Amino acid sequence: MDENYAADKGVFNAGAEFQRRERKDLGSVTEAARDIPVFAHTDVLVVGGGPAGTTAAVAAARLGADVILAERYNHLGGLSTGGLVIWIDRMTDWQGDLVIRGMGEELLDRLPDDAIFGPQKADWGSRDETLAHEWSRRHSAFHGTVTWAPMIDPEWLKLESLKMVLGAKIELLLHSWVVAPLVEDGKAVGAILESKEGRVAVRAKAVVDTTGDGDMFVRAGEGYEGDIDTDNIHHCANTASLLSGVDVHKWFAWQDQNPDLYKDFMKRGREATKHFILPFAGWRNDVVCFMGPRFSGFDVLKIDDLTHLEILSRESLVELLNFYRQHAPGFENAWIMLTGPQLGARHSRRLKGWGRMTGDVTKTGHILADEIGVSPSLGPNIPNVSVPYGALVPDSVDNMLVAGRHISSDAQTHTFMREIPQCWMTGHAAGVAAALSANSGTRPRDLAVPDIQSALIKQGAYVRTEPTQ
Repeated sequence: MDENYAADKGVFNAGAEFQRRERKDLGSVTEAARDIPVFAHTDVLVVGGGPAGTTAAVAAARLGADVILAERYNHLGGLSTGGLVIWIDRMTDWQGDLVIRGMGEELLDRLPDDAIFGPQKADWGSRDETLAHEWSRRHSAFHGTVTWAPMIDPEWLKLESLKMVLGAKIELLLHSWVVAPLVEDGKAVGAILESKEGRVAVRAKAVVDTTGDGDMFVRAGEGYEGDIDTDNIHHCANTASLLSGVDVHKWFAWQDQNPDLYKDFMKRGREATKHFILPFAGWRNDVVCFMGPRFSGFDVLKIDDLTHLEILSRESLVELLNFYRQHAPGFENAWIMLTGPQLGARHSRRLKGWGRMTGDVTKTGHILADEIGVSPSLGPNIPNVSVPYGALVPDSVDNMLVAGRHISSDAQTHTFMREIPQCWMTGHAAGVAAALSANSGTRPRDLAVPDIQSALIKQGAYVRTEPTQ
């Protein structure tokens, strides 16, 4: 039952068992030529309203740009809301300092007290054993250090993201799916959108691709990397789910009081279910989240693979629910509250950009000359990571910027740059750069980095402006 289970990572190579339907060449059809009406003109068009798109749009609007934000679903927030990624990964470094700030910090600050749960600020960076143990099982302490990595209510994050966007006077287009970028003379000048209204075009002075999969930059002809490691958690996909009716305090107390029974529970779970995982305790004590099972070996750009992932995720959820109800104290009355409206893809494409974020920056601690943000490092003995502006800029198409999990990076740096806080950060920087580009008529690659850094700092971001490399 466990041959495709990496016990230390919670990765299931279900793609190895997936019998993909053979798609024969059935010929093609010719789409009739047609004129597409221009729906709007704007300074900055942001395509994709996930974490990166939301912060990009707000950042650009606050610099005086007219902004349109197009989103395919009925909500903002992307995987942090519709994908039920209710755990916001670390925003503090190992000393307890908040290094991912700006728009992401503001979004969390806007949430009401009962919609966010995490350690008090005074405890960030604490190495107290009792505190670290308590917060570690809520995924807010690592390597014996308490961090700021809260759990959030996805519905409230949707609402506050919406209020933030509308408050910035952004024109929001929901239920609008990008078809293709508009590129003229090597410059991005807008995009074609599909909707219930039919196809429409939006023309813009600058375009930000925050689709998560690079839909805009790939269709504009930019190169990308799409390597897949079937043993790596960062290359998995699944639909997450929320359970309610749980007593989290009872669940944790039973673990503390019965360590041998808990070990037996884990063993029985792996024997009785095909894809056994542990839940994340939620933002309130009657809610947990199954952020998996994490399935590898699938291509989230393929229709058949996406369909099978949705089916497999829900079948696995029912199996997990039945096992937990029978064997996990605190889960006796658990029920399915929600399955994710959108599938959680951790990786598909990464831009081959004008610049590139590589693993060496995770070791040296160098402050890059074009730093636009700082990411917490992966371990206590590793310095904070400098995030370069060049990783947001396509190599050939002008007037386009990229933010989110598909920025220009290698496989190593992608592992943490795909997380929600880092997407907030790169979105913030791309939005600032897009506004400066649109307002001045300057290509993104020709912008003065100090101007970008200055605008980010004025908007509350943490950026270091004295490079060491």
